[in-house]
Amino acid sequence: MENTGNQADGDRTMYIRFQSGDEGGLRDALQALDRGEIPEPHFEVIFDDPDDIHRVTRPKNLELLRTIVQHEPKSIREAARLVDRDVRQVHTNLEELESLHLLRFEQDGRNKQPTVWYDSLEVDLPLHVPDVTRDEANA
Repeated sequence: MENTGNQADGDRTMYIRFQSGDEGGLRDALQALDRGEIPEPHFEVIFDDPDDIHRVTRPKNLELLRTIVQHEPKSIREAARLVDRDVRQVHTNLEELESLHLLRFEQDGRNKQPTVWYDSLEVDLPLHVPDVTRDEANA
């Protein structure tokens, strides 16, 4: 779910947004491509379900993402050792993060290496966006 766009400070930030993305950034990137320029990387994932944002921000998942960024474990087993947790639990959490498009597994022999391509997360959760499912449930 990588998109191109503008990144002024050189830090690789994954933007997590709720229900709408950075249309201006995408438009700028497409215009730069039309001019033959290569835009700076812009990483963004958009969730329509608030539960997905909750899954990202759970302490165990954030701990795993920090560990992957800081230590670059070569396997799921090594990631589990670094966070001092059961391998099966860590595997489940890593698969969840993969389903949310926040990490990838790279096959290295028999090992699956969890990798991320960003250094930080920025969550944009506007409070003025109506919760359609809640409105429908109250009708």
